[in-house]
Amino acid sequence: QVQVVESGGGLVQAGGSLRLSCAASGSGLSFNAMGWYRQAPGKQRELVASITSGGSANYADSAKGRFTVSRDNAKNTIYLQMNSLKPEDTAVYYCNAAASRGRYEYSYWGQGTQVTVSS
Repeated sequence: QVQVVESGGGLVQAGGSLRLSCAASGSGLSFNAMGWYRQAPGKQRELVASITSGGSANYADSAKGRFTVSRDNAKNTIYLQMNSLKPEDTAVYYCNAAASRGRYEYSYWGQGTQVTVSS
């Protein structure tokens, strides 16, 4: 059974910080690129940040300079440190994990964690 579990969301005032975690697990799977996406009410889901198994990170323009994605390969876990939060960062944050088993590739989503930034 494959699990992708996010944690760390919550309510914070503008200018504050939150740290999200996402742990992936699954027998026989190799987890490759993992990323954070977010979806605000009435909007499409968008990429926030992603990181490869080698540690190469990619950020949306809205996240650059404020958010940092990191990874612990031994735990198949990624983190998103969010600083200087703004009300427009309010959204459900989802973790995506790309995995492979042999020649087969898969994509898994977590259930999401709510981040609310008050002004």
